[in-house]
Amino acid sequence: MQTYQAQCVFDIQATLGEGPSWDATSQKLLWVDIENSLVNRFDPTTGTNESWTVEKECSFAIATSKGDIVVGTRYGIVRLDPESGSITKVANPDTNSETNRFNDAKCDPRGRLFAGTISDTRTPGDANCYRFDSKFNYVTVVPGVVNSNGLCWSPNQKIFYYIDTATRKVDAFDYEIETGDITNRRTVVDIPESMGIGKPDGMTIDSEGMLWTGMWGGASVCRWNPESGELIGKIEMPCPNVTSCCFGGEKLDRLYITTPRKGLNDDQLKQFPNAGGLFVCEPGVAGGPTFPFAG
Repeated sequence: MQTYQAQCVFDIQATLGEGPSWDATSQKLLWVDIENSLVNRFDPTTGTNESWTVEKECSFAIATSKGDIVVGTRYGIVRLDPESGSITKVANPDTNSETNRFNDAKCDPRGRLFAGTISDTRTPGDANCYRFDSKFNYVTVVPGVVNSNGLCWSPNQKIFYYIDTATRKVDAFDYEIETGDITNRRTVVDIPESMGIGKPDGMTIDSEGMLWTGMWGGASVCRWNPESGELIGKIEMPCPNVTSCCFGGEKLDRLYITTPRKGLNDDQLKQFPNAGGLFVCEPGVAGGPTFPFAG
């Protein structure tokens, strides 16, 4: 198994850093601090970071074809105009906002938005994953989950990978690019507690078709072969919890990684001072693009 190291490129001490997505147009990284309701845009060239406050508990931020940003929150999906900071509400299929909020999301190669929710009480069946078209019409594609989390598509665009963190598994579906339909669910990676590497959180994929998962409680990002289910690589992280990752940079060869401070006591925060920071690793392989929202 190959091991890698990551460096902290922005020590912002986010409470719950999450949801990195690469904006190829601006060559900047969008990411969120969920519990502080902040959408961030990090410029790797200058090392600077812009922030916007949005609705309560924003969980993802993805660039759109119109130049704004689509954002998931506790109270539904909104559009953020980064020039003015104005927010427009667009959809809320999961109205049980007292116990559910939006969590991870990505756009498929056609720009459809796949976005899921999480149950605050971690009640089985309370959350769902939805697919939105360019006008925010939606259907439920993965019903009855606990914590809808990492998702991505294979390089040949024939497989959709999905994580419900509570299951400790990565599942695969057959994916139909013309319709966005997913079928034939099966497990391709199983991560039992006995492995001692935490739970799978956010996920991305590289050009070789290997999966990279942030590991909550595992102090790592793990690289998996979905054909064999084998753990083939690990980025060793200087903080216990890792939330998500995505490839960025001009050549998509830099893996950006988000982390939280949430869940660490005072002694742990002293031991892991960079927790909550934004990290980067150059693993020697390029990744897939972050597809923008088509609407």
